[in-house]
Amino acid sequence: MVDLLDKHKPIAERFLRMVEQGSNALGVTNDQMISPTRAMVGNREIILAGTNNYMGITFDERCIAAGKKALDEFGTGTTGSRIANGSFILHKELEAELAKFLGLKHCIVFTTGYQANLGMLSGLAGPKDTIFLDADSHSSIYDGCTLSGAKLVRFRHNDAADLDKRMARDDNTEGGKLVVLEGIYSMIGDRAPLADFVALKKKHNFQLLVDDAHSFGVLGPHGRGLGDEANLEDGVDFVIGTFSKSVGAIGGFGASNHPLFETLRYAMRPYMFTASASPASVATSLEALKILAAEPERREKLWANSTRLFEGFRALGLEMGSEVVSPVIAVKMPDEATTIAKWNALFAAGVYVNMAIPPGTPNRLCLLRCSVSAAHSFEEIDKIIAVFRDVVV
Repeated sequence: MVDLLDKHKPIAERFLRMVEQGSNALGVTNDQMISPTRAMVGNREIILAGTNNYMGITFDERCIAAGKKALDEFGTGTTGSRIANGSFILHKELEAELAKFLGLKHCIVFTTGYQANLGMLSGLAGPKDTIFLDADSHSSIYDGCTLSGAKLVRFRHNDAADLDKRMARDDNTEGGKLVVLEGIYSMIGDRAPLADFVALKKKHNFQLLVDDAHSFGVLGPHGRGLGDEANLEDGVDFVIGTFSKSVGAIGGFGASNHPLFETLRYAMRPYMFTASASPASVATSLEALKILAAEPERREKLWANSTRLFEGFRALGLEMGSEVVSPVIAVKMPDEATTIAKWNALFAAGVYVNMAIPPGTPNRLCLLRCSVSAAHSFEEIDKIIAVFRDVVV
């Protein structure tokens, strides 16, 4: 008999080598959350610099109260999909509020951001279509492409000229063409040069999707994402986002002005066959969205914090993943062993960051990845810089 788990022995061995160097960087347990930026791990207080809690909204009293109210009024869960069990009024209210926030006509809410990518990509593209994908895209995007059955063509990261060449060579005249970009790329924090890609739309007659998971609430004068920042929202046909970053909850969404967009509800298996989001999660997301719209100063503080950390790291001579400031700030490491050692040193000194190693990173990069929050104080940002100076440089 072939043991089905034998193929995972190399993963187990790699994991063992990691924990032999110190803590389990992939399984840290927060025993108590003190604030959006601090937690107790065992008997130690840790500064959190790797949570993607960009707006620092997870402890907002208004969001917590909305979640509690939803528990009282709607119970703990939906116990089924919206196709089978119907929707709660909260789901429809959140979709309407999101569409309003985005300035779009249609919005569909998913239970997770991962499912939003699975559903949207598999609903939009099929076996006769072609998806042109930035090579550095998130794993959930790749998985959505696989589920779609579409032909997949990867182009070099942020390289519209390479996309142009690959589209010119494409011989698929029967199906549609979908180009997929991300607003802020999750590992190194750079963003797509949207204008370069929008300029190609007339030449190659494709539709454009932007995954704003890490840029929703963050980029643009209204916080709507990459298109908002570039003033090119009309050039983007479909937007995907998540509630697990700036919104501080769990869930995801797809949105568009396309007149047939609502038909995707009956074509996306990850939407049709998954239990819908719990009332408390939907209610907190709805309240958080209203707060983000009403309090642009959160974005201003996020960018002040991000610039402070970025410039602090650059002053230390650290090699950055991107030369453009964003709330995702990654520091390059020479190899996996060094990354693990430096992560343990940071953690021992009271700072939690993400340890990012292959295959979860582009181009086999090894990174110490930070994500900045609007809730970080300047004192916390300076402490993070000081700890990096002491144990990483």
